[in-house]
Amino acid sequence: MNTEFTELLRPFLKFAGPEEITEDARLRDLGLDSMREIELLFAIEETFGVAVPDDKLVDSTFATAGGLWGVVEELRTPVGGGSR
Repeated sequence: MNTEFTELLRPFLKFAGPEEITEDARLRDLGLDSMREIELLFAIEETFGVAVPDDKLVDSTFATAGGLWGVVEELRTPVGGGSR
Protein backbone atom coordinates (compact mmCIF):
# COMPACT_ATOMS: atom_id res chain seq x y z
CA MET A 1 0.00 0.00 0.00
CA ASN A 2 1.16 3.48 -0.64
CA THR A 3 0.61 6.70 1.27
CA GLU A 4 -1.73 8.15 -1.36
CA PHE A 5 -4.03 5.14 -0.96
CA THR A 6 -4.07 5.18 2.84
CA GLU A 7 -4.74 8.92 2.89
CA LEU A 8 -7.57 8.38 0.40
CA LEU A 9 -9.07 5.72 2.70
CA ARG A 10 -8.91 7.74 5.92
CA PRO A 11 -11.93 10.05 5.38
CA PHE A 12 -14.15 7.03 4.70
CA LEU A 13 -13.16 5.26 7.94
CA LYS A 14 -14.93 7.08 10.75
CA PHE A 15 -13.18 5.05 13.49
CA ALA A 16 -9.64 5.09 12.06
CA GLY A 17 -8.45 8.12 13.99
CA PRO A 18 -4.80 9.09 13.59
CA GLU A 19 -3.49 5.51 13.82
CA GLU A 20 -1.66 3.95 10.89
CA ILE A 21 -3.90 2.05 8.48
CA THR A 22 -2.21 -1.31 7.93
CA GLU A 23 -2.79 -3.94 5.25
CA ASP A 24 -4.68 -6.16 7.66
CA ALA A 25 -6.91 -3.32 8.92
CA ARG A 26 -10.52 -4.48 8.71
CA LEU A 27 -12.37 -1.70 6.91
CA ARG A 28 -15.79 -2.48 8.42
CA ASP A 29 -14.30 -2.36 11.93
CA LEU A 30 -12.88 1.07 11.08
CA GLY A 31 -16.32 2.36 10.08
CA LEU A 32 -16.67 1.69 6.36
CA ASP A 33 -20.37 1.20 5.68
CA SER A 34 -22.15 0.49 2.39
CA MET A 35 -22.77 4.16 1.57
CA ARG A 36 -19.16 5.12 2.22
CA GLU A 37 -18.04 2.06 0.26
CA ILE A 38 -19.70 3.44 -2.88
CA GLU A 39 -18.16 6.87 -2.34
CA LEU A 40 -14.77 5.25 -1.74
CA LEU A 41 -15.13 3.25 -4.94
CA PHE A 42 -15.69 6.43 -6.96
CA ALA A 43 -12.73 8.12 -5.26
CA ILE A 44 -10.45 5.15 -6.01
CA GLU A 45 -11.52 5.04 -9.65
CA GLU A 46 -10.93 8.76 -10.08
CA THR A 47 -7.65 8.93 -8.16
CA PHE A 48 -6.00 5.85 -9.63
CA GLY A 49 -7.57 5.93 -13.10
CA VAL A 50 -9.09 2.47 -12.86
CA ALA A 51 -12.54 1.01 -13.39
CA VAL A 52 -13.43 -1.64 -10.85
CA PRO A 53 -15.36 -4.40 -12.65
CA ASP A 54 -18.59 -5.79 -11.25
CA ASP A 55 -16.97 -9.11 -10.32
CA LYS A 56 -14.72 -7.22 -7.87
CA LEU A 57 -17.64 -5.44 -6.17
CA VAL A 58 -17.98 -8.02 -3.44
CA ASP A 59 -17.59 -7.89 0.33
CA SER A 60 -14.22 -9.64 0.24
CA THR A 61 -12.74 -6.84 -1.89
CA PHE A 62 -13.59 -4.32 0.83
CA ALA A 63 -12.73 -6.56 3.81
CA THR A 64 -9.22 -5.24 4.49
CA ALA A 65 -7.14 -2.29 3.37
CA GLY A 66 -4.56 -4.63 1.87
CA GLY A 67 -7.16 -6.61 -0.04
CA LEU A 68 -8.63 -3.47 -1.54
CA TRP A 69 -5.17 -2.17 -2.41
CA GLY A 70 -4.42 -5.51 -4.10
CA VAL A 71 -7.42 -5.02 -6.40
CA VAL A 72 -6.33 -1.47 -7.20
CA GLU A 73 -2.79 -2.64 -7.98
CA GLU A 74 -4.10 -5.47 -10.15
CA LEU A 75 -6.18 -3.01 -12.16
CA ARG A 76 -3.30 -0.54 -12.49
CA THR A 77 -0.84 -3.13 -13.80
CA PRO A 78 -1.06 -3.69 -17.55
CA VAL A 79 -1.96 -7.23 -18.57
CA GLY A 80 1.09 -9.20 -19.64
CA GLY A 81 3.73 -7.09 -18.01
CA GLY A 82 4.81 -4.18 -15.96
CA SER A 83 6.38 -4.27 -12.57
CA ARG A 84 4.58 -3.53 -9.36
